Amino acid sequence: MPPRASSAASAIARPGLLLSLGAALLVGLSLAGGWWLGQRQGSQGAGNPGQAAVERQADLLRQRLADGSATEAEQRRLLQLLLVLDQQQEATALLEQLADQQPGNWQLRVLLAELRRNGNDRSGAERELRQVLNLKPDRIEALQLLTLLQLEQGRGSQAQAQLKALLEKASKPLVQPQALPIGMLLADLQQQQGQRAEAAALYLKLAGDFPRDPRPLLALALLRQEQGDTKAAQEAMALARSRQPDKRDARLDQVATSWGLTSLRKAALSPKAASPAVPTPTPAGSPPSETASPAP
Repeated sequence: MPPRASSAASAIARPGLLLSLGAALLVGLSLAGGWWLGQRQGSQGAGNPGQAAVERQADLLRQRLADGSATEAEQRRLLQLLLVLDQQQEATALLEQLADQQPGNWQLRVLLAELRRNGNDRSGAERELRQVLNLKPDRIEALQLLTLLQLEQGRGSQAQAQLKALLEKASKPLVQPQALPIGMLLADLQQQQGQRAEAAALYLKLAGDFPRDPRPLLALALLRQEQGDTKAAQEAMALARSRQPDKRDARLDQVATSWGLTSLRKAALSPKAASPAVPTPTPAGSPPSETASPAP
């Protein structure tokens, strides 16, 4: 597989974009057709004792596809096998066919865009994503991949401008649900471009606009930890945990464990008042409140 640009490697390494561009995108794409499973297996395909069996199964499915008897499930299975066998060109051609046959299945078009990106056909990948976004401009899975493509090509300012416009549209006259993922993606991008203060401010705004969702505060905690401000990171984590007191969020535990913050994992779910390091998020439409004082 062709090497990635260095900007792509740094994007995936950074925790902010890992949340938005990694987890959400890969979960969505795996649901679309098993692509991620195929890619992971494909990296281990050479020399695998079962590879001959995989090739035989792929040949049978190729024959069924050629004579027109392959079902949709069999076509998807063939796509998986082609990716396992690292047959990128054939997989791309099959995925093009599937996407054209099912124009309403946007997941296939996003998968095709990712395959084109893997083949260093970034203009082709962007073309596929534009087809999805022309029908639904705020389709977050397509926006995530488009943002990564633009970042890889040094077009971060363009990506930021389009996300700001979408966020503004999703926030007026009332804040809509899609404002959260769009805002999270924009804040991640701002971090990539060194605009950490802007990213932190946006996380706090999103935390105020979506008072029951822990994700903006979790992202803020990751940002503060990356900046070396462990105290502010702990406070943001505690606030994030308090948003779902009746639920155990594995993401919060995983982050706390990775930092060695065992006290956070064992602490009571209701945190003490936030210190000035983490201003209290203000809900949309409310006047700014005074910063909470540290707990005695």
